[in-house]
Amino acid sequence: MKQFTLLLLLVLAAIVAFATLNWSAFVAPTDLSLGVAVVKMPLGLIMAGLLAFLTALFLVYVVYLQSSTLLENRRHSRELQTNRELADKAEASRFTELRGFLEAQMLKQANLTAESRSAMLARIEQLDKDLRAAIEQSGNTLAAYIGELEDRLEKTRTPTHGG
Repeated sequence: MKQFTLLLLLVLAAIVAFATLNWSAFVAPTDLSLGVAVVKMPLGLIMAGLLAFLTALFLVYVVYLQSSTLLENRRHSRELQTNRELADKAEASRFTELRGFLEAQMLKQANLTAESRSAMLARIEQLDKDLRAAIEQSGNTLAAYIGELEDRLEKTRTPTHGG
């Protein structure tokens, strides 16, 4: 952009230098036709005035474009900031929902673990009771067999000792 501005300034300086060097031709009166009348005026001054008017008109147009672009950029920046805030709120909302979901799942998992543990403990307790009952029954059966064997041994010993 600075190179373009420098180029425009150089062209403007060249035009001013040209007008200064040829000032006498610029101010020399000439017959000019306006279509309905002929007037005697300096053509160079009229052309220089038209050049100055067009330059001013273009400068006003450039200022208008830059200011409208600047205003548009500010409007876009505000909209972007608003959208960014909305996105941040939505993201925070999603994090809150995720936290709630995770807490619910963790509570559900803890409940399942507690249920599984209590079921397992009940099953182990039942197996322990069953095992103790089986051991006691085996002990009673074993004691009965031993008692029967002792009775047989005593019956077999008694007649040989007594006779």
